[in-house]
Amino acid sequence: MSEEQAEQLMQQMQMLETYFSDLSQREATFFSILREATAAIESIQSLGKNPESETLVPIGMGTYIPTKISSNSKIVLNIGAGVAVEKDFPSAINYLEARIKEIEIALQDTAVKKQDAANRLEQGRAQMNQMMQAMQQQKPG
Repeated sequence: MSEEQAEQLMQQMQMLETYFSDLSQREATFFSILREATAAIESIQSLGKNPESETLVPIGMGTYIPTKISSNSKIVLNIGAGVAVEKDFPSAINYLEARIKEIEIALQDTAVKKQDAANRLEQGRAQMNQMMQAMQQQKPG
């Protein structure tokens, strides 16, 4: 293997490591969104059972205002691009469950890409090891 090929392999390995890291961050973001969506569904279901409840509303910097929720079975959902819509509880839960399914599909796709990147990294490491061994054998003793 020439020095130029070794340099190319190193660059490819660095790109793959960056790609793998990006996929890992994306995966963590997806898991966070899943937890939030699941918690939101549980909260909506809880409100449906106990519409007159108390809660704390965050107003920033770890500051909260105690308030009472007097639910009229409506919830406001941010659907993206700064747009929010009012939905009844069952519709809001359906919307969130649909988003969960989309995230689960994205997670599966990310897992496949991560596995592929990990395999390619392993192959690259094996090539690097072979190259290093070949270089050591070529050195005059």
